[in-house]
Amino acid sequence: MTELWRLSATDLAARIRAREVSAREAAAAALARLEAVNPALNAVIAHDPAESLAAADAVDAMLARGEDPGLLAGVPVTVKVNVDQQGWPTTNGLRLQRELIAQQDSPVVSNLRRAGAVILGRTNTPAFSLRWFTRNSLHGATKNPRDPAITPGGSSGGAAVAVATGIGAIGHGTDIAGSIRYPAYACGVHGLRPTLGRVAAWNASVADRGIGGQLMAVSGPIARTIADLRLGLAAMSTPDARDPWWTPAPLEGPAYPKRAALCIAPEGMPVQAEVAAALRDAARRLEAGGWSVEEVPSLPPLQEAARLQAMLWLAETRRGGMASVVEREGDPDAIAIFGFMERLCPAPALEDFQDTLQRRVTLLRAWLLFLERYPVVLMPASGELPFRDHSDVEGFDRFQSVMAAQLPQIAPALFGLPGLVVSTGLVGRVPVGVQLIGGRYREDVLLAAGTAIEAGGVPPAPIDPAA
Repeated sequence: MTELWRLSATDLAARIRAREVSAREAAAAALARLEAVNPALNAVIAHDPAESLAAADAVDAMLARGEDPGLLAGVPVTVKVNVDQQGWPTTNGLRLQRELIAQQDSPVVSNLRRAGAVILGRTNTPAFSLRWFTRNSLHGATKNPRDPAITPGGSSGGAAVAVATGIGAIGHGTDIAGSIRYPAYACGVHGLRPTLGRVAAWNASVADRGIGGQLMAVSGPIARTIADLRLGLAAMSTPDARDPWWTPAPLEGPAYPKRAALCIAPEGMPVQAEVAAALRDAARRLEAGGWSVEEVPSLPPLQEAARLQAMLWLAETRRGGMASVVEREGDPDAIAIFGFMERLCPAPALEDFQDTLQRRVTLLRAWLLFLERYPVVLMPASGELPFRDHSDVEGFDRFQSVMAAQLPQIAPALFGLPGLVVSTGLVGRVPVGVQLIGGRYREDVLLAAGTAIEAGGVPPAPIDPAA
């Protein structure tokens, strides 16, 4: 029989629900996989096997009573260490928060539990969940299992590594500038950034976020199959009144034309040949799946959107003595990145902040009108193949080039639009993939297009860490 940790969440949930295998067996297999591969990777930085097995036993008990345990019915999942999970510290990669014990679950964790998921452990993130790389002074560095010389992505690097290696079938991640999408890209799996308001999120352990974070930060799933992303989204997106941004939008919207716009190099950004080849390959797969694909020379504004996104982000971090918090934390990576970001984005005046929020509406309108014609935009996930690990802290020039390559990750977040990264294969042993952008609350459209792209290749399978 196939080892249980190799199964997709969709397959495993069906087998557990049919009582072909038990949730305890699935949890035990996942925990054994964690013990086998995690020491070399540092994806999961904290876990309690007894707690996970008890959750699995509860699922089995529900099934024995003839009750429905939920959509995820015993599927092992991981939770990122920057969200509240009752009884565990919400460290966000910070030594300053190592004793910040959550007194209640965040809405997304509550929803995973209600869906019958078995939480295996807490996954690593960079300090302040800030980078597209994953290292901090509290938990250490996470390694990419495909090639330890390249980044596992960030900030949900631990989540993507856990999924890629079979530690869990679905990984919870968060995304304000690519923190779900980019780790999926770097680790060769799939990642969905939902629409703002689709998945309820809130941490009772800390103050509410500033308006930049409220408008742009989301939680969502990372998985090895598009079907598992669909399942994870359904489980995560149930109602929770603790998040005022949560919106009761249906998971399946009205009919739409299967039409996609392909843009290889938005606004003339540099794009490596391997990335362009992946985009053209994905376009052919879409066409084979019955989609019409039109290559377009340009998209609605991205460069301006990225600049405004960074301003909103930094306006928030400059308030409340954040500079002194970074200094007290003393994480070398965070100190370097905050310094570089401040050089790129001067401190805004109140009028700048107001102008940004006003301009955001104008740019969003342009995007929504474009998405009326093309329900899917096929564009790079990044202008480069996954970066050499920690190259962003090598100097300001390299940091600037990383930011330029990440334009497709940064800009869509300003608008709260959904984005899907689909892994399409490898260049040697380095992953490559593409990004799809869709209209608000049209994750169904993105997942349909992602299914067509996935069907044209070989879906990612759990891998063993590379030497």
